[in-house]
Amino acid sequence: MIKSKIRNGYLKFLILLLILFSITPQNIFSQEKKVPQEEIKVPLSLMSKSSPGNINPFKSEINYPMLAGVGLTYSYIIYEINKYYSNTWWKKDSRYEYNGKFNVVSDGTYARNIDKYGHVLGTSLISHFFSAGLEAANIDEETCVWWGAIGGLGMQLYVEVQDGFSPVDKISGKPKWGFSPGDAISDLLGASFFVARYYYPYLNNFQLRFSYYPSKELLNGDKPDNNYSDDYEGQKVWLAFRMKNLLPENLSEYWPAFLMLSLGYHVSGVGDYYTKPIETHYYLALDIDAETIPLYGKFWAFVKNTLNYIHFPMPGLEISKNGISFALIIF
Repeated sequence: MIKSKIRNGYLKFLILLLILFSITPQNIFSQEKKVPQEEIKVPLSLMSKSSPGNINPFKSEINYPMLAGVGLTYSYIIYEINKYYSNTWWKKDSRYEYNGKFNVVSDGTYARNIDKYGHVLGTSLISHFFSAGLEAANIDEETCVWWGAIGGLGMQLYVEVQDGFSPVDKISGKPKWGFSPGDAISDLLGASFFVARYYYPYLNNFQLRFSYYPSKELLNGDKPDNNYSDDYEGQKVWLAFRMKNLLPENLSEYWPAFLMLSLGYHVSGVGDYYTKPIETHYYLALDIDAETIPLYGKFWAFVKNTLNYIHFPMPGLEISKNGISFALIIF
């Protein structure tokens, strides 16, 4: 049954990806040299320039059907998020009930902060999808970046606020969850990083990534709430580096353009179902830069940018309390 739920979740995710793939956005993370902003900004007042008399002021190049589709897709995702978490995190039962109060909690030590990195990455990834959809509707690039970040931040903060109104224990009054300022700050950092990459292209040399395979506990139904988003046993978070651009010129010429270097982080032993202590694991692994795949055009640019949020299975080193070990494949 648990596996069936996971498959259904993956299917919904793939359907959403296909919807977004169909809108074939431009590559908003292009590393090519950008035109200076002052050369492409439209004057605040069109009166500052003479214009032909045959301009139709009601004509617009905005694709409104596409824009409506993006809005409906965004709304549908919010609906599914609310539905999913209402049946997992926010579900009341014989032990928990709603009291209508807004609870704030401090979880700075929870899961060794791997969840905070997840919030940064998650907000940036959602911003990427939303921005791409707006760009496909012919909204100008700079506006797409800002509204994409607002959309990503809004979706994440919706969950945070709902956490604040989550059920409380009937006996102790302790909230099941709660609004986490740390999570909210991480969401803001993810949206800010997404915007900063547009204005400072050098930041594109640092790519947030993740890898995930459901843990045995989740597949067996042993994990509380059976919620994949806090299945830290199956998650790894990464920061990939475009070494070709970061190395000194005398070394860069020998480094393959398609090859990146990634730092990874993983936490084991997190959750009520564990009796073993929490352990941290660090990784240094090779990675692939999907930007170098020789496929061109708006659609493929979007696909490659999306793939670059995923850590590719590659050789690397794992560093833990047991020492340093080499693995042929780390995912």
